Amino acid sequence: MSEQMYHPGLEGVIAGETAISTIAGGSGLRYRGYAIEDLAREATFEEVAYLILHTELPTPDQLKDFRGRLIENAPITSDILKFLRTVPRTTPIMDFLRTGASALAHWDSEAGDTSHDAQLRKAERLLAKLPTIMAAHRRLQQSKEPVQPDPKKSYAANILWMLKRKQPSEALERAMDISLTLYAEHEFNASTFTARVITSTLSDLHSSVAGAIGALKGPLHGGANERVMEVLAQVGSPENAEPWIREALANKTRIMGFGHRVYKDGDPRARFLKPICQQLAVETHNESLEETAEVIERIVVEEKGLPPNLDWPSARLYHYMGLDVAIYTPLFVVSRVTGWAAHIIEQMDNNRLIRPRSRYIGPEPRDWVPLAERA
Repeated sequence: MSEQMYHPGLEGVIAGETAISTIAGGSGLRYRGYAIEDLAREATFEEVAYLILHTELPTPDQLKDFRGRLIENAPITSDILKFLRTVPRTTPIMDFLRTGASALAHWDSEAGDTSHDAQLRKAERLLAKLPTIMAAHRRLQQSKEPVQPDPKKSYAANILWMLKRKQPSEALERAMDISLTLYAEHEFNASTFTARVITSTLSDLHSSVAGAIGALKGPLHGGANERVMEVLAQVGSPENAEPWIREALANKTRIMGFGHRVYKDGDPRARFLKPICQQLAVETHNESLEETAEVIERIVVEEKGLPPNLDWPSARLYHYMGLDVAIYTPLFVVSRVTGWAAHIIEQMDNNRLIRPRSRYIGPEPRDWVPLAERA
């Protein structure tokens, strides 16, 4: 057998084919052929979710029906709520969502059906219910009663409603909607690849989503946006920003929210979100924090050549919405479940077990030594 080339972290390795999204040449992002900028600017998240799951943008009637199905499936039953109340309130929300995604299978009559149409129906039900259970757990952590979704509100508005029990402004609703669109899908990232590997064994959709949530939890993937706010809180003010970041760079401290394995010239999602973030900062009187972030961003780009990725502006955006840091990565989940489900369905429809090889670096062949002869 000839020597195989080794790619640490599978960097640059083509591990499969997909029609769902592409990072075109490492400079752009398209969902089903549509530029992310056009989708974020013109579409609602519900339209984008339909596109990702059903391959085409919806007609008005299809969108109405899709929204109707999401609204119908969003509430949680008393049995599910009773189960949620048994989980310790100290449980991190990401751990809770991992458990919740798995537990919802117990109340899904099609949990074991891996046919294409059944997978789509299950995907829609998960998309509908995950925000509800996320918000329910967060409110229980705060010693508040869970809030059921409002059938008159959009997907984005309902997230804010269920967390705060307060009608969001149009600006907050739109900002949430855009962030959900930008996070919805991203080719063969770590969590999506995890979902596809699990699916390739012919496992079920709920198991694959639970595994994806586990992968997303890590600070090098979804958890990075939480670390961004830790950095900004530590810096404290625009005056401290330059000396802080220069010292951090001198000490080779990793600054979360910058750089990307694929986007070498900058993350298009971060570029799109930045002006929206700046506008919301003014509307919510967070100009000081935005100025602090701007100083850090400028110096990191100048000194290290690392442009920001989506986590850098999105963490601030969620902060301006008045959301707790603990909810940032879970919001990633309720958006990205759309992309995960599409990849799970695509993998199942054209399946081949994913089973890579490893490069062995252990000892050469050795002879067995009886126990009595070992020194």
